[in-house]
Amino acid sequence: MKKPFVTLEQLQTITQQYPTPFHLYDEKGIRDTARALYKAFSWNPGYREFFAVKATPNPQILKILKEEGCGTDCSSLTELMMSDRCGFAGDEIMFSSNDTPAEEFALAAKLGATINLDDISHIDFLKDTIGYIPKKISCRYNPGGTFTLGESEEGFQVMDNPGQAKYGMTRPQMTQAFRRLKELGAEEFGIHAFLASNTLSNEYYPALAAILFQMAVELKNETGCHITFINLSGGVGVPYLPDQPANDIAVIGEGVRRAYEDILVPAGMGDVSLCTELGRFMLAPNGHLITRVLHEKQTYKDYIGVDACAANLMRPAMYGAYHHITVMGKEDQPCDHQYDVTGALCENNDKFAVDRMLPKIHIGDLLVIHDTGAHGHAMGYQYNGRLRSAEVLLQTDGSTRLIRRAETPEDYFATAIWD
Repeated sequence: MKKPFVTLEQLQTITQQYPTPFHLYDEKGIRDTARALYKAFSWNPGYREFFAVKATPNPQILKILKEEGCGTDCSSLTELMMSDRCGFAGDEIMFSSNDTPAEEFALAAKLGATINLDDISHIDFLKDTIGYIPKKISCRYNPGGTFTLGESEEGFQVMDNPGQAKYGMTRPQMTQAFRRLKELGAEEFGIHAFLASNTLSNEYYPALAAILFQMAVELKNETGCHITFINLSGGVGVPYLPDQPANDIAVIGEGVRRAYEDILVPAGMGDVSLCTELGRFMLAPNGHLITRVLHEKQTYKDYIGVDACAANLMRPAMYGAYHHITVMGKEDQPCDHQYDVTGALCENNDKFAVDRMLPKIHIGDLLVIHDTGAHGHAMGYQYNGRLRSAEVLLQTDGSTRLIRRAETPEDYFATAIWD
């Protein structure tokens, strides 16, 4: 059963200072996750985690991760700007974008970021934009087809459809791209691929690694390029459902190590550095959306209305995604009432839970919506004039700090032209 990282007593104190709804992040959990990840890959001397800024674009979160040795993975101009303002520079930034405007390539180059090219046509576009090809460059690979990983020891099957994804280059294009980049002056080459999302299998990363390691050996032989790093991207998931098993990052790291020693080392490529971009794995379990019950409605179903809505967390409305809910103070009570938990948007999909069995809920109860630390606040919006909520950091000493204020109506009106 999922347990919140705060108690009811803590939340009662916190909500006296910060009105609900708000996103709450656990600094200790963030640091512990980063340290476990680095320990799992400590066998690779050049390893680095490039945190996917899109998951949780908050400067204070990024600064915590920087202290833990992480870089940033950026996919837009503003993400690059945020990384720069937070003190990331040079090879601490990976720029992985698609359909990229020229100004974004220009800023990435100015900051010294490692540019990860999504398409073969971007080679000449990049050269025309900045006037040269960087000495260090990466290309994103898409194997096409369907990626399948059979039943794992956890009984979970991974299946995704790279052939329908807009990202990356074909295998022949990877060879062509490396040769062209080498002609234009590139000296250090990297490979990137993302084959499946939110996997709950210790076998996914080692399987992906084996694919990329084998291709790296082939590309080296075909092109003579010096491949110095391989980016395993994201995809290591978190258990949103309470009965799902969590990934074991130590087992995953060991599986990747075996593939590395079986494939790269015999090919004379034992100097290749690895990197990852694990936004969800790093942050999702270390964030809660805190909301208070405003109303109970009984018609054809029983509805619990809360002061948060899909503008604060859109994954359930957008994907039908499951997020666990804890009714604070009632953790040990039987879940013998069936509810839809809803927000106030004028859309019927504005529901955090549908037909969810929970303890008896009363108006004024505090609810914790779990696993919102990644792709939670980041995906917020202002539909219906609902405003994005505050972000609060629960620090390692138990105190709290506001790390993003809630929007106000004046923020909403600020970009409008009134005359």
